[in-house]
Amino acid sequence: MTVLAEVVRSGLVESTHDGAIAAVTPEGALVASLGDIDRVFFLRSAAKPFQATVSQELGADLVPEQMAVACASHRGHPVHVAIVGSMLTEVGLDEAALQCPPSWPSSAEARDRVVAAGYQHPKRVWHNCSGKHAAMLRACVAQDWPIETYLDPGHPLQRRTFDMMAEVVGHDPGPVGIDGCGAPVFRGSVRSLARAYAVLGSQDRLAYAWDAMHRYPALTYDQGLAPSLIATWLDAAAKVGAEGSLGVSIRGQMGLAVKSWDGSSRPTGAAMVALLDHLGFVGRDGGRALESVRVVPVMGGDRTVGSIVAREKWA
Repeated sequence: MTVLAEVVRSGLVESTHDGAIAAVTPEGALVASLGDIDRVFFLRSAAKPFQATVSQELGADLVPEQMAVACASHRGHPVHVAIVGSMLTEVGLDEAALQCPPSWPSSAEARDRVVAAGYQHPKRVWHNCSGKHAAMLRACVAQDWPIETYLDPGHPLQRRTFDMMAEVVGHDPGPVGIDGCGAPVFRGSVRSLARAYAVLGSQDRLAYAWDAMHRYPALTYDQGLAPSLIATWLDAAAKVGAEGSLGVSIRGQMGLAVKSWDGSSRPTGAAMVALLDHLGFVGRDGGRALESVRVVPVMGGDRTVGSIVAREKWA
């Protein structure tokens, strides 16, 4: 077991998170690592920048804000929902074309708002992957491909996406599984996810996605959370994946990835910021801004009695 982070309460290590983390150059050279960086897992939503780029290359014609939401695991705020709606209506579609499952917004604030407005049932457009799905549908419309089967792994859109993923991770990303949203999901490792994020920040064909994620981090996730803070304060783009993964792309220099094997996202921000700092990317201003990510308070009543902190024993 490799401890990524410890949860300390009143001076006692109450629990630990096992995982792996790595930093890789665009050429694939390993710069730093901890844990089993070659263990295979599903990349989940950490693959979205690459999926969205395929849609854009096939004619989705997304403006930057739409591209940010196509790369997003959005939280269902009104701005997210409005952008997804525009992505559909601009090509003559509506929510019924989406094949992600109906969902309530993942943000408690957004969920409370729609419940207060009288909504009694979840909607597909509120699903955190609806931007990715809308981008896929726009690509299908542009190519005159069937939209009814756009999630089928044999659909031409998904075959192109498979090829993209193989290129950026540097290995066969199959056999594919099915993600929570119903789309194909690809296999990788911490090493290959870090490689993919190094490519994200260094290849011209992926620059549009990187720029959108960096310029609009609150559209890609939510204000105040680890990926958005990293993208705001560093020359970086960042994206979470379900079950405890996080990828960070430092423009033109490096890709980093972390995975918590228990599936929790709780330690990933702290571990990532610790490694970014170790590699010299954080700096004084970034250090102050990212302190709440690197050292997460553990509360006892209304006061801080401990913290979640990363282990820092890099290979």
